[in-house]
Amino acid sequence: MKHPSILGRFLIWKVKHIEHRYFLLILSVIVGSISGFAAVILKTTVHYIEVLFTKSKAFEIQEENYYYLLYPLVGIFITVLFIRIFIRQDISHGIARILYSISKNRSIMKAHNMYSSIIACTFTGGFGGSVGMEAPIVTTGASIGSNIGQLLRLNYKTTTLLVACGATGAMAGIFQAPIAALIFSLEVLMLDLTLTSIVPLLIASVTGSMVASLLLGDKILFYFSLKDHFQMSHLPFYIGLGIIAGLVSVYFTRVHLSIESKFDTIINPYKKMLIGGLLLGLLIFLFPPLFGEGYLAMKSVLSGNANDLLNNSLFYAFKDNLWFFLGFLVLVLIFKVVATSITTGTGGIGGIFAPTLFMGGITGFIFAKAINSFEFVKLSESNFALVGMAGLIAGVIHAPLTAIFLIAEITDGYELFLPLMVTSTISYLTIMYFEPHSIYTKRLAKRGELLTHHKDKAVLSQMNIADLIDNNATTISHEANLGELVQIIANSNQNIIPVLDENKLLQGIVPLDNIRHIMFNKDMYETTMVSNLMVLPSTYISSDDSMSDVLSKFEESGEWSLPVIDEGEYKGYVLKTKIFSAYRKKLLEFSED
Repeated sequence: MKHPSILGRFLIWKVKHIEHRYFLLILSVIVGSISGFAAVILKTTVHYIEVLFTKSKAFEIQEENYYYLLYPLVGIFITVLFIRIFIRQDISHGIARILYSISKNRSIMKAHNMYSSIIACTFTGGFGGSVGMEAPIVTTGASIGSNIGQLLRLNYKTTTLLVACGATGAMAGIFQAPIAALIFSLEVLMLDLTLTSIVPLLIASVTGSMVASLLLGDKILFYFSLKDHFQMSHLPFYIGLGIIAGLVSVYFTRVHLSIESKFDTIINPYKKMLIGGLLLGLLIFLFPPLFGEGYLAMKSVLSGNANDLLNNSLFYAFKDNLWFFLGFLVLVLIFKVVATSITTGTGGIGGIFAPTLFMGGITGFIFAKAINSFEFVKLSESNFALVGMAGLIAGVIHAPLTAIFLIAEITDGYELFLPLMVTSTISYLTIMYFEPHSIYTKRLAKRGELLTHHKDKAVLSQMNIADLIDNNATTISHEANLGELVQIIANSNQNIIPVLDENKLLQGIVPLDNIRHIMFNKDMYETTMVSNLMVLPSTYISSDDSMSDVLSKFEESGEWSLPVIDEGEYKGYVLKTKIFSAYRKKLLEFSED
């Protein structure tokens, strides 16, 4: 007799002694703690590598740091080698990968995602890759939740909740912002959760934040205490900043996707890496603030030492020239998204969250600094930099609530709540006019693979056309006659018979209604050919069609069954009734607590 494994015995014991809801709370603590610890490891490692490289004593601050030309290439090279030798799978686009796993892969993420993104991002970000650590950390946390769910054989909905717990705990650990982390999971991962599901997320968020706060030093955390009070008379300027932030968000989104698409056309990974590494090194040499995440640069801006951004640059001698300095920052703003896109497009691993915050901070600072130069009003440059960060987050990732609470929490107060709300809302509305989907979701939405709060669309995104194809439908040769057709119909319950040639290519269909009047005329059996009776289908389905497209084809054609054709080859039939049955089954799964 085979005895159950240790895991099997534990699962049996758990069923007998622990209620499911309490077990979920225990798991949320475990997932949140591990995710918070993962955030500590990556942030600490990258921070000290970045400090080591940017604070090199080999060059004084007034001298150019020629190492900048080399660092990014080395980092991307090590990253590409690590992925190709040890992982052998694409691990880029972390947030989009989480969204895809939730919507199309039953929240199943591979085990290597628990460590691969952290290791790869350490090389990319530590050596100056112009990316953020947030996406790799969140991917790691989500994967931890997913793999624990798989290990314990939990159902799809519970595993999805653990994925969200991991992402929430990781996000809370990065920023010490548990409320913003919770809202991030709801806004960005677009989970449709019940009140019961919120409690584990809260626990994971608080746990991840506590672990990180105990282990991370203040120098590593991105934290800022407000120096200036908000003045209501400055509200019109925050409205203007919201519009500008929205337009910059459009620029960020379109340039990022465009550059990544161009690098996708380069097949050779080493050629791609070499081109990208050299271009990135040149950009960072010309504009040192593009090095790494950008948090060190933002701390200089917020602390009133923005001129330090010209340290180790070719333009150090002009740091006290206001308009040259502002022009330099405008170029930094323009090229930050270029540097980020080159990094991710050529094999580097990292996210766009930190670059978005960086660009938002620079946008707000330039806006306030330029207006202050005219001396008719005195705006708080640090406050506008902070609110600008919220504006870009709200625009680029379509998460206004996350933006508002994130900045409120990292400033340890809610004094800027009103301008944060105004700027974030206006920025969000501005980009929605141009880009209805966020930078994370645009590709998925285009392929119909995006899970949203819209329950109907969420259910459709979970359905797979391959599961609905009837491969056993009776077919007939285009060379057959009416007699053979009648015999096939007699042994089939189909209303439509597909007509194929010798290569299984669909030639047409014979609807039963079209031949009903001659079916019993035996004189026509030998003389009437199927090729003369068949008609072309009004439309057809492809295996890679989204379920939304499939339903649209059924609605437009008025048919109850449609053939599936890939490059002319007949694959089977899909029945509308089968779609409705599968839809109802999925809907019931979504409705269960």
